[in-house]
Amino acid sequence: MKKLLFVLFAFLAAVQFAFAAVNINTATEAELDQLPGVGPAQAKAIVEDRKKNGPFKTTDDLKRVKGIGDKNFEKLKSEITVGGASAAPKADVKPAAAPAPAAKPAVAPAPAAKPADAKKDEAKKDAKK
Repeated sequence: MKKLLFVLFAFLAAVQFAFAAVNINTATEAELDQLPGVGPAQAKAIVEDRKKNGPFKTTDDLKRVKGIGDKNFEKLKSEITVGGASAAPKADVKPAAAPAPAAKPAVAPAPAAKPADAKKDEAKKDAKK
C-alpha cells in the first residue's frame, strides 16, 4: 500500500512540474530547450541575451532574442514566466521607505509644578484683589 501511495505521489509531482511555467530569467539552456519551438541554439541565445541585457522584465521581452518572432512567441507565451520566487533580483530595487514617526498624542501635557516662591507670590496677589 505504501508503494502505491508513493508512486501516486511521485506521478502527481511529476505532472505538476510538467505543467509549470518556465522562468526565462532563471532557466538553464536545458530547461529552455524543452519549450515548444525552442532548440539548443535558441536556448543558448536566450541565456546569452539575458547575460548581456539583464533579466527580462516581461515575457514579451523574449522577442528581443534573435529567432523568436511573433509566431514562435505565441507558442511560448503560455509556457513561460518572468516572475515567481525564483526570478532574478532586480539591480535597481530601492529599499522600502522608513515608517513615519509616531504621531504626538492629542492630550496636552500637564503644567509643570511651580516653585514654592512662585506660589507665595501668587497668594499675595490673590489677597490684594
